[in-house]
Amino acid sequence: MTRGGARLAPTGGAPLAAQPLHTPFHGVEFAVFTVLFAAVAILGFGAVRWRRTEPGPLASLDEWGLGGRGFGSFVAWFLIGGDIFTAYTFVAVPGAMYAAGAVSGWFAVAYTTIVWPMVFVLMPRLWTVSHRHGYVTPADLVRGRYGSRALALAVAVTGIVATMPYIALQLVGMQAVLEVMGVGTNSGNPIVRDLPIIVAFGILAVCTYTAGLRAPALIAFAKDLLIYAVVLVAVVVLPHRLGGFSAIFDAAERKFDAANAVAAGSGRPATAVFIPGPKDFLAYGTLALGSAMALFLYPHAITGVLATRGREVIRRNTAVLPLYSLLLAFLALLGYVAIAAGVHTTNPRLAVPLLFEREFPAWFTGVAFAAVAIGALVPAAIMSIAAANLFTRTIYVGHLRPGATAAEQTAVSKVASLLVKAGALLFVLDLDTQNSINLQLLGGVWILQTFPAVVLALWRPRLHRRALLAGWLVGMCYGTAEAYAQHSAAARHFGGSLATVPGLGHAGYIAVTAFALNLAVALFGTLVLRAAGVPNGPDETASDSDSDEPATSERDANEPDGNAPDAHASDETVPDQARQAVEADGQTPSQR
Repeated sequence: MTRGGARLAPTGGAPLAAQPLHTPFHGVEFAVFTVLFAAVAILGFGAVRWRRTEPGPLASLDEWGLGGRGFGSFVAWFLIGGDIFTAYTFVAVPGAMYAAGAVSGWFAVAYTTIVWPMVFVLMPRLWTVSHRHGYVTPADLVRGRYGSRALALAVAVTGIVATMPYIALQLVGMQAVLEVMGVGTNSGNPIVRDLPIIVAFGILAVCTYTAGLRAPALIAFAKDLLIYAVVLVAVVVLPHRLGGFSAIFDAAERKFDAANAVAAGSGRPATAVFIPGPKDFLAYGTLALGSAMALFLYPHAITGVLATRGREVIRRNTAVLPLYSLLLAFLALLGYVAIAAGVHTTNPRLAVPLLFEREFPAWFTGVAFAAVAIGALVPAAIMSIAAANLFTRTIYVGHLRPGATAAEQTAVSKVASLLVKAGALLFVLDLDTQNSINLQLLGGVWILQTFPAVVLALWRPRLHRRALLAGWLVGMCYGTAEAYAQHSAAARHFGGSLATVPGLGHAGYIAVTAFALNLAVALFGTLVLRAAGVPNGPDETASDSDSDEPATSERDANEPDGNAPDAHASDETVPDQARQAVEADGQTPSQR
């Protein structure tokens, strides 16, 4: 039995392999989708002139890759929120709730709640150190703090590798809505089927190549407003239509109970969880904690932070960004709403798109699908810029061409951002989608292994650079091997992010176990190396205070408030050391 081309799994049965969706073309939905997408593309092209004080090309990474480091509270709220809450979030979190319940999906609400106190404490300090020394990436911080090009290279490569599948999965979110609209689904020609995705990312590539970080920052306004409008309408209209949240929760509980009963009858472990029980606490808790610790280690998240005008901008935004966590909670519940609405599909990422197509008129469904597609553009653009900056600053300048000028660095980053997008596109088009989703689980495992080197670098005493590198290697090897060993009905390898924690006997998030090993090696190794008298690397931040308060000349009191989108930083916001470097050789530290 099918509806809209989606196969129905037997009630309570094991998930079937995801099947291609063959559905008729929906002209009204596609027309609304195209108009909104085109309007946002025009907005992105116009971003090159937005918030510019001087004409001409964007000739430095500060301008192209960090938007001039001048975003105030208003712009930063949309940029950082748009940076973190992605198109795949729109389909993956409710899809996980739809397929397996609370442990697989609702933990995302928990971790986006507990992450903000971490951001409030850590990110202002990161901003201060980075602005004082002209750092553009977390690898710059590690190189300056520990005097280790090898450790900086490890952080940079980890960031790039962890970001690639994340960018690819923005395409998966866009593919989901195009598939439900019937765009190319009935064609056997792969070029025709994938052409809309290729065109959309081609437009994104041109926007970011010319306007840099300004393009996603400006598009983020439209993206967030659309998503807020769509989700608020959905959480008001759909529960009312379906008998309230009580009826929705009852329907979800019945589905999961039936699925677990069938699994028990066939000798398989129960995997659906309506409300986590005691045996699920470790899995749920480590997923939430590990994901929260990893979130702001991703290069694109740090890029959004460093693009702001000052520490107080970050702190103000931390107070209001939890509104995005509320939005995510509503999004997650749409997975249960899809169950109550009778949506049946063997591909969980299609659950929400099918729900909107079933319950709303075509024009509103087109608006919702445009919100998802635009939601793919913003984070994908920031991710590609962040990955390109890592390559340029750490690999190209650090190892290939140390004397590269500011203009040359910017040109290399622009080309690298195009290659990153092309790689992510091939990643999705050439590989099975389910495999790419499973590989994304490695992103959190990998990026969390940079926590000791990046976060602990913000305070003293320093750990030893060789111990940090050894801990990173142990964590990466253990985490990758454990993730590779996980299998599921859909994948022989990388089939999940949970594994039995040694010594505890319960499943936990692989990233947290790997991080514990990483940190233990780093701490123990530091003690041994210090006792042996092995010297640590030079620290170019040695004269800094451990406080995140800058010198008087750097204080935010001398800066514009930054709440308006067109506010600009004054010359007084440039740190003293950076200004002295400009006077000495005509380049800021980030341009060297």
